[in-house]
Amino acid sequence: MAEGINVRFSGELQRFIQERTGDQGIYSSASEYIRDLVRRDYLEEEQRKQVWLRQELFRGLKAQQTEFETLDIENLIHEAKSRRSGSGS
Repeated sequence: MAEGINVRFSGELQRFIQERTGDQGIYSSASEYIRDLVRRDYLEEEQRKQVWLRQELFRGLKAQQTEFETLDIENLIHEAKSRRSGSGS
């Protein structure tokens, strides 16, 4: 179930929103306009994350073998289980 959020705008921001909504605007309501802004912001953030991930993957692919660290899988599993249980050791 969707949870509602109420937001109040006044002054210049309210006028700005009114210009973009209703009969004279491209959005039918302020809610539609705000949803579109949030959706765009969300998509931009996802794109930033993807760019960062690609850069990090590319960096790893370009790295020399000596830049990598050999890990013991048993120790890694033990450390993860310890952290999860909160013992830290």
